[in-house]
Amino acid sequence: MVALTEPRHGLAGLHPGNFALVMATAILAQNLRVQGLPRLAIALAAFAAIAYVLLLVLSLLRVFLAPRAVGQDLLDPALVFGFFTLVAATDLLGVLAMQAGLPLLAKALWAFAFLAWCLLLYLAFAVLTFLTHERNVNIVHGGWLIAIVGTQSLVVLGALLVPELGEAGRYMQVEIHMLWGLGLCLYAIFVTLFCHRIFFLQLTPDDIGPLLWVVMGAAAISANAGTALASIEAPLSFLATQRPFVDGITLMLWAWATWWIPLLVLFGVWKHVVNRRPLRYQPVMWSLVFPLGMYALASARLGLATDMPALGWISTGMTAAAALAWSLTLLGLARHLAGQWQARGARG
Repeated sequence: MVALTEPRHGLAGLHPGNFALVMATAILAQNLRVQGLPRLAIALAAFAAIAYVLLLVLSLLRVFLAPRAVGQDLLDPALVFGFFTLVAATDLLGVLAMQAGLPLLAKALWAFAFLAWCLLLYLAFAVLTFLTHERNVNIVHGGWLIAIVGTQSLVVLGALLVPELGEAGRYMQVEIHMLWGLGLCLYAIFVTLFCHRIFFLQLTPDDIGPLLWVVMGAAAISANAGTALASIEAPLSFLATQRPFVDGITLMLWAWATWWIPLLVLFGVWKHVVNRRPLRYQPVMWSLVFPLGMYALASARLGLATDMPALGWISTGMTAAAALAWSLTLLGLARHLAGQWQARGARG
């Protein structure tokens, strides 16, 4: 494992998971649209697009100006999965593009996300195979499941693109069904290792962080992807026969995500109240906001699919929680940037 012992500043210190800001904002925009607040949804969609472009430019500059730092992150098992936030952010932006009536942009974003996903997936598993020297599950953390979030985001956007692809839509349907199944397999592998890590090995307050919420978020987006698959007509009989399976697994995933929420809250209380660890802004905090928003959206879509109004009420409550978490995290980001600016002024 590559040890990052020296602090990095500027572009070199740009966290690979910063695109979680775009993910959190885009999913909140979708929820606000569902809740009948289109103006706020449009404002947040614009914010997400601007943040995406800015972070993409900064990331490209980092590749050229700080290639060593990028290489260290890509070869670090604790950080490499953070790059999958680029995949998920790109797909979620593509969903917003579809809602804005821009299918060509959405297609381009899906293609870019799929290419990035292919490269990152095999790189990440190569890092786990060849560069993980501890050879135990102590290195497992919730951030690994961002790979599943990225995988299922391809399904969510791909389902929206099926009607726009004509005859090629049949191939897209087959592909997103395979991606959904692959995401489920990867989730089963990672969550098994993760549960063994937190339930059977010693856990310290430092092991508890916002990335734990990705365990719930990965299940929620998998459920959301399942409802997306069920919402499109399957022209192939082979896919049509899988509908009961998709429906059953989708409900199970939503229940599993629901089960995690109280436990994750207890983890937070144990760290910040019992052990009195201060709550400070860090880029991975956006990885806490996104699961709340994704759970809200999955609840709304599952409520429509099952004709259960109670799930709509849950969605409304979770949307409010996600909006509050988004606002507090944005405030933390603003204070963090202001502090950095003041520190640079003092050094200057």
